[in-house]
Amino acid sequence: MSSALELPVTAAAQPRRALSRKASFWTAAAVAGISLWTSAAPTTTYPLYASTWHLTPTATTAIFAVYPVVLVVFLLVFGQLSDYIGRRATMLYGVGAMLAGVLLFAIAPSVGWVYAGRALMGAGVGLALTPATAAVVEFSARGQVARASSITTAATAAGLSLATIVGGGLIEYAPAPLHLDFWVLLAVIALVFGLVWQMPRHTKDESRGVWRPRPIKVAKGIRLLYVASAAAVTAAYSFGSVFLALGAQVARQLIGTTNIFVIGLVLAIMSVTIGVTAIAGRRFPAGRLVAVGAVATLADLALLEASARTHSLPLFMVTTVLGGISYGLLFSGGLGLITTHAPAHHRGGTVSAVYLVAYMFQGAIALTLGLVATASGLGTALLLGVIVIGSLALLVIAAAGALAVQSGRELVEEAR
Repeated sequence: MSSALELPVTAAAQPRRALSRKASFWTAAAVAGISLWTSAAPTTTYPLYASTWHLTPTATTAIFAVYPVVLVVFLLVFGQLSDYIGRRATMLYGVGAMLAGVLLFAIAPSVGWVYAGRALMGAGVGLALTPATAAVVEFSARGQVARASSITTAATAAGLSLATIVGGGLIEYAPAPLHLDFWVLLAVIALVFGLVWQMPRHTKDESRGVWRPRPIKVAKGIRLLYVASAAAVTAAYSFGSVFLALGAQVARQLIGTTNIFVIGLVLAIMSVTIGVTAIAGRRFPAGRLVAVGAVATLADLALLEASARTHSLPLFMVTTVLGGISYGLLFSGGLGLITTHAPAHHRGGTVSAVYLVAYMFQGAIALTLGLVATASGLGTALLLGVIVIGSLALLVIAAAGALAVQSGRELVEEAR
């Protein structure tokens, strides 16, 4: 299934040799992967920033929160950009902004540079992730569009895993712990930028007109699907924010380890599980994935609270595994609901609308947890996170139920 938006133009208009459909598919998945690697890159560095620059939990979570705040602004303004100028061009802008943001982290002498770099990261992911998600669908092999959401989820999970494992290892055992892991990421992003440059160019659709900032709209026929999708992805991202914004501190303070590489490995357990779950669950209906994922999230929240109270490393590791399963089911199922049903000429805008809600909640939750952790302690912040994310999981269950009822009615009407 390929949109006319992404078909290569004629040889005369495009003298260079573009990547094949399969190579473009994996390049788009790589963009999704580096987007999440970029977003999570500072995760294992937060404790080091805190100790080096004497930062409070509020300041460290603000570093995280700057990212989704800027990202949301870019989704609001540029959410439909790739529907007009093409996936490739929009990804190039986004990957370029990620390059600039990671460069600032790599040379940052103070926290102000980190905030600026984080803002550029948000801008870059805000521009790149939506067209990458859409391009994975559009460059899928014929008859295999359904696996696109699973591959996107696995790619983002790989990015998260690399962020914590590579970052943790370099911080703990290599020189320049504040900077070296960002230089490594910079090289990877530069490589992906070169691959995106070789993707097929956009064929302009004159009927689309000229792009200009406009509100993101969701087609009437898929609004219930959108609600279920947005709720599922938001629940996944909100749960992930606990680990991305506070995960290193949880492992360090509640579990009792100070080795950054070990912390990175513990956090990577969740990311690896996300990828495995996404691949294993790709043959199941998306609606079933989000429902099961929501139930698993409720169970995992109870385990997370128990691990915090008992200071148990084994229990915390079980929590990360189950968290990876629930995240993988929610995110993959949520994307699957919307990417396979959104009209091709509105796919970028529709996917942006899903990410918009998810990142708004993620940023708000991350910043709130940081404020509560500063004022009342990490245990209180975790309890608040459990309550908020549990409520989102219940909303997902309700939305999945409503979707199942609607599907049942449609089947009855067709039978008549």
